[in-house]
Amino acid sequence: MRIIAGTARSLPLKTIPGSDTRPTTDRVKETLFNIINPLLPDCHFLDLFAGSGQIGLEAVSRGAKKSVFVENQKKAAACIKENIAFTKFTGSCTLLVRDVLSAIHWMEGQEDFDIVFMDPPYGQGLEKDALKALSTSGIIHEGSLVIVEASRSEDLSYAVDMGYEITREKAYKTNQHVFLRFTR
Repeated sequence: MRIIAGTARSLPLKTIPGSDTRPTTDRVKETLFNIINPLLPDCHFLDLFAGSGQIGLEAVSRGAKKSVFVENQKKAAACIKENIAFTKFTGSCTLLVRDVLSAIHWMEGQEDFDIVFMDPPYGQGLEKDALKALSTSGIIHEGSLVIVEASRSEDLSYAVDMGYEITREKAYKTNQHVFLRFTR
């Protein structure tokens, strides 16, 4: 696993051993960033269920002004902290070691994000709760892009009732990225 492009190009990143996290493959990550690259310069990026932090770090490497990582697993959070230090992005990155819903509520009135990426554990409905919390939190604004990585079988059409517009769906072998534009 590595940073693909930008100022930290080719730097290797650590990940925690075991199956507690599912690192996004370089091929899938490259496709994702080819899609969102024009939106990255100077954006504020939120990486929910951050795992190793590779998505938020890639965003900073490609020009995001700031990335905030939310991860509640202690081993994964320690990995993110090491990766932030290794890439020398400490001035552009913030790590919140807490669950996603409490982090969203904690950031109310303090943060405003242009792009949110979330990769929750599959099949637990955590993305629905996170989307609902985001839509009422004030940490995203009209036009914010929310990207959900989910299993291919996951149907996110319910997000329309929460104030999101599904603008794109990109399917891969076993998973998908669903791109949601916040419309409220």
